[in-house]
Amino acid sequence: MSTFARQGRDPSPRPASPRIATDRIAFVASTSAEAQAAMAQLVQLYGNAEPHEADVVVALGGDGLMLQTLHQQMHSGKPIYGMHRGTVGFLMNEYSTVDLRARLAAARETVIHPLLMRATDIYGEVHIHHAINEVSLFRQSHQAARLRISIDERERMSELVADGIMVATPAGSTAYNLSAQGPILPINAQLLALTPISAFRPRRWRGALLPDTAYVVIDALEVDKRPVAAVADHDEARDVRRVEVISDKTIAMRMLFDPGHSLEERILSEQFGY
Repeated sequence: MSTFARQGRDPSPRPASPRIATDRIAFVASTSAEAQAAMAQLVQLYGNAEPHEADVVVALGGDGLMLQTLHQQMHSGKPIYGMHRGTVGFLMNEYSTVDLRARLAAARETVIHPLLMRATDIYGEVHIHHAINEVSLFRQSHQAARLRISIDERERMSELVADGIMVATPAGSTAYNLSAQGPILPINAQLLALTPISAFRPRRWRGALLPDTAYVVIDALEVDKRPVAAVADHDEARDVRRVEVISDKTIAMRMLFDPGHSLEERILSEQFGY
């Protein structure tokens, strides 16, 4: 197996997470007036530590801000607690200024691992990025992309003709993956969703479920005629010819949810149309 395929594997056991400390809270907020007003109110009540000195980071906004905060804190190991002051709030808790420290102390922790993308473009330049939701490949022109798919260094599909394809994590399975008719994955499932975007050939292929240990390689065919872009959440590489994706187990991000409103429960409820 390639060096990249082994890069994100961390076989060592992790110690149990310590009790959440709540003395030093760092607040971050989106630029919306609603989020900024909430931040001012909470800072007045609880103070505001610098993120690198805080015990916990509280994000005020929508899912976009939560993803941004998770990326910023990806290597810090700090727990992140979101409160909904934005548009889409699937990853957020309900907003309240009351007894925040008690809420944080009682919150349930969900650990998620990001995807690691290594994209090589037609000029030989390598682009390495992490994704919390998904790694996607898209056609760059009016012509459909032609893609070859390999899993664990074994070719599984010699040619997919489509607008694109994505590899989604359980945390991202209810985002773009769901819009593309991909499966919803329980947050603790050791799976990845491989979901085509507007597949033309094979016409009835709906994708695949992969173990989260899978080493996924997608080669773009006819790149001079059918250019392809690769996107890891918000980081884009254009004119790619080869994209490698693995789940990076060396990084563990800690998300906090109120009891009874965990991410596990939200994903389960989403499957029944709530």
